[in-house]
Amino acid sequence: MTTLAPATPAPLAIGPHTVQPPVVLAPMAGITNAPFRTLCREFSGGKGLFVSEMITTRALVERNEKTMQLIHFDESEKPRSIQLYGVDPVTVGKAVRMIAEEDRADHIDLNFGCPVPKVTRKGGGSALPYKRNLLRSILREAVSGAGEIPVTMKMRKGINDDHITYLDAGRIAVEEGVTAIALHGRTAAQHYGGTADWDAIARLKEHVPEIPVLGNGDIWSADDAVRMMRETGCDGVVVGRGCLGRPWLFGDLVSVFEGTEGPAAPTLREVAVVMVRHAQLLGEWIGDEARGVIDFRKHVAWYLKGFAVGSEMRKRLAITSSLAELEAGLHELDLDQAWPVGADGPRGRTSGNNRVVLPDGWLNDPYDCAGVSPDAELDTSGG
Repeated sequence: MTTLAPATPAPLAIGPHTVQPPVVLAPMAGITNAPFRTLCREFSGGKGLFVSEMITTRALVERNEKTMQLIHFDESEKPRSIQLYGVDPVTVGKAVRMIAEEDRADHIDLNFGCPVPKVTRKGGGSALPYKRNLLRSILREAVSGAGEIPVTMKMRKGINDDHITYLDAGRIAVEEGVTAIALHGRTAAQHYGGTADWDAIARLKEHVPEIPVLGNGDIWSADDAVRMMRETGCDGVVVGRGCLGRPWLFGDLVSVFEGTEGPAAPTLREVAVVMVRHAQLLGEWIGDEARGVIDFRKHVAWYLKGFAVGSEMRKRLAITSSLAELEAGLHELDLDQAWPVGADGPRGRTSGNNRVVLPDGWLNDPYDCAGVSPDAELDTSGG
């Protein structure tokens, strides 16, 4: 079932773009904005593929102000990679054509992995691939509208263990001209709980040998990425929650795949420097230092995970409102602490075993396209 990956993996081809090493930053709502992508690229030396936050196709077509900011890329970002989320083939087609005609991206990824109830109850996200004909229509419109821009997709195994969709979805993707597929080895019902099923990634790779398959799920360290490629034979890895509070993970990934000695795990002093820079970049991007620091608050616990920092100080750092206040608080810590043992484990959302909320009658017919509401295009993401 499994195929050993080479020590130095082959470059990943996404249309005309070569990604070497084959490492991709997973889109995460409120996380993978331009500042975070900048940090990850800096640590990787510009190597890898760094995908934007998810963009709702309806909001893009309507030129929503916030959405237009989210699709802005720094000149140093090459290739420019956008993830789109949509449920209506016509709207998805319009959004893709807009991107192509206005030269706003070099790569488009489609989100079919979001498991949150407010999306699946409308037939969107990880619920959508169950409707095979709807999935096909969306992919056909996207690939047609994209022209020379490569289109990829990210999905889950299925809705639950009784309604697995990834093999059918993979075959449809190949038939409709999708360039590569990323599979998160969980069902929608699992959310982010339990253990990702890497065997499913191996099965998908065997099922669609025509195009690259990327594996996603439970990559917490560079060693995990190597192990996934060796155990599944996948063509690359997609890293999501594993880089929360750890943008330097992309430097580790480059080192392990290139066979070079990576930097030592950071001390708390080095982590603190990254934290301040992250908050500063957010402020510059938003155009307001205080708002940038406030947006940074959600990252504090991820950066400090495992370090000996008291609960009161953690709370204090998580309510800072200025760079000066953040720096002052960090300088009160024992900054000489080494990287904590065991800090490379799970972070971010870990909930699992959820009942998937679906539209009435959704599971009655896997081919009937009726019942998808435009309201499914909500400003949320995941996968």
